[in-house]
Amino acid sequence: MAPASTIPTDASAAVLKPSEPMPDFAVSVEGPNFEEEVTLQKLLESYKRIGFQANSLGKAIDIVNKMRKWRLSDEPIAADESEEYISPEVRANTKCNVFLGYTSNLISSGLREIILFLVKHKHVNAIVTTAGGIEEDFIKCLGKTYLADFNLDGADLRRRGMNRIGNLIVPNDNYCKFEDWLTPILDAMLAEQKETGTVWTPSSFIRRLGKEINNEESVYYWAYKNDIPVFCPALTDGSLGDMIYFHSFKNPGLVVDIVQDIRNLNELSRKSRRAGMIILGGGVCKHQIANAMLIRNGADYSVYINTGQEFDGSDSGARPDEAVSWGKIRAGSESVKVFADATLVFPLLVAATFAQGETQR
Repeated sequence: MAPASTIPTDASAAVLKPSEPMPDFAVSVEGPNFEEEVTLQKLLESYKRIGFQANSLGKAIDIVNKMRKWRLSDEPIAADESEEYISPEVRANTKCNVFLGYTSNLISSGLREIILFLVKHKHVNAIVTTAGGIEEDFIKCLGKTYLADFNLDGADLRRRGMNRIGNLIVPNDNYCKFEDWLTPILDAMLAEQKETGTVWTPSSFIRRLGKEINNEESVYYWAYKNDIPVFCPALTDGSLGDMIYFHSFKNPGLVVDIVQDIRNLNELSRKSRRAGMIILGGGVCKHQIANAMLIRNGADYSVYINTGQEFDGSDSGARPDEAVSWGKIRAGSESVKVFADATLVFPLLVAATFAQGETQR
């Protein structure tokens, strides 16, 4: 038996296993130094080396800045390039098309003002959202949404006519005001349909509402002003659907065609020389944009921000690599998923990218 003072060789080999040398490109972990003056930009730059989801946010910032900076003039002229894109001036002005998607709760939250900034300043080229993501913008022009608590009693809120969205409250009177505002517009749209043969799509419907609200506090007012298409495949899944339902009894006949919109969205994707996705949340907005990217064999840049998990097989929780397998994100392209509540990290992402001025566009 070996003396008690001798370390067992098998234990020593297991614990003190030697490492391979780290490659030259390896980056060490390091956090921000608050002994020095730390600006917001320096803090966000430091996220790249903190690790975990901070590292993912740092990567998302880099990817979005690449979306913003890319120009067709960065690429050599291909042998089969079309005449439309031969001119140096045209190539210098051909940018990456940015497709922004978000769920309705984010318009209910204070992210609405950040989305408004992006649309007002033409930082995005197309939007996909849900019915709530449309109506809550207009409803906020008619009445306030208030901070509350996740733990309020649902039955008591119902008795008082208060609707809870997480820890936000929307008085039901706001939806009554929305019906009063919307109904005459639906009447006018139906009349135009009958008189001129106008075929309404969800995007032209939303564009009309953006024109009618005529309020600079509205995201979709700016989408109308800047001719940015807003697609909503599930237009009837919310208060808008309720109002269209009521209107079908009072003044039946309004038709909204989804076929033209899927063509418009897919063609915008197909014709993009470069395409980037920024998707906040999951569900319809995430998959509709990703599926449009399939038409061009995948997005060139992709940023997901959501809290979904993939163990249940949902598209909402899927990581970018699953979209690569479907051809919705190009193999070898830059992509990242930030596992986080968008209200926490999207303001930081925009502060480090789009809010840095027009010099990087």
